[in-house]
Amino acid sequence: MEILDRATEDLTGCRETGSGATMCGAPRNTCESNGTQTRQVATDVFQMVDTGGATDAPEDGVNFEVNTLDTKTGDRDFAGYRCRAPGEPRTPAAAEAEPVEITMSVTEFAKLPIKAMSAHAGPEAGWIPVNMDVVLYATGESQMLQTELLGTPVAVRAVPTEYEWDMGDGNTLVTSDPGKPFPSRDVATTYSSEGWYDITLTTTFTGQFSVDGGEWQDIVGTVTVESDPVELFAKSLESRLVDGDVPVDEEGDPWVPERTSETEGQADPEATAREL
Repeated sequence: MEILDRATEDLTGCRETGSGATMCGAPRNTCESNGTQTRQVATDVFQMVDTGGATDAPEDGVNFEVNTLDTKTGDRDFAGYRCRAPGEPRTPAAAEAEPVEITMSVTEFAKLPIKAMSAHAGPEAGWIPVNMDVVLYATGESQMLQTELLGTPVAVRAVPTEYEWDMGDGNTLVTSDPGKPFPSRDVATTYSSEGWYDITLTTTFTGQFSVDGGEWQDIVGTVTVESDPVELFAKSLESRLVDGDVPVDEEGDPWVPERTSETEGQADPEATAREL
């Protein structure tokens, strides 16, 4: 589509005026800029439009001046006048829009309701002798989630790939193995001091997404989710004198104290960060 020179050419439904402007007198003609900015001469009102964009003209005709605009310098260059006659097709730039590519970022992945894994630290009795293996394991599976991006349904798959155990005494253990219940000792550690400890599991999830039933694509980055802590008392098994006249409680263990500030476990001076 050509741009009219000032007062040199006519188009169907348009005519030149003495001032050099093109008058679009036909009913509901459309004046098209084919540039980045148009100026309505009669009212001196500026209107920004996209390249190839169009503006409907009223029946009595409107003068349009087409300019190119350098957005860095603010300079404008006159590019002539242009009116699209009735029935004339729009330019390809105005008729066709570039397809929008839908992708999922790790930030959007992190906003989804990924469920925490269930953390277990044994034995289940809630206490363990000092220097005896504390068996650790996590339960849970890959999760399928649904969301929407730009009005399009998107399926998301969250897969647990790494498990970090914080024992509460300064020791940590990182592994790709979720572990198994006792008697397995695939993932295990010990306490060196008596006291109450909180064992915390943080699971790392990788993700994939599928747009409207399409192929699965990897999400760049990972998300971590923390599980509820597990309370465990590490107990020193030392012989001591007892009152023979006091009957032994066969149903419980009288040497596991309530959790108070005095019974909290101590930090391990030789704590390490291990990887399995």
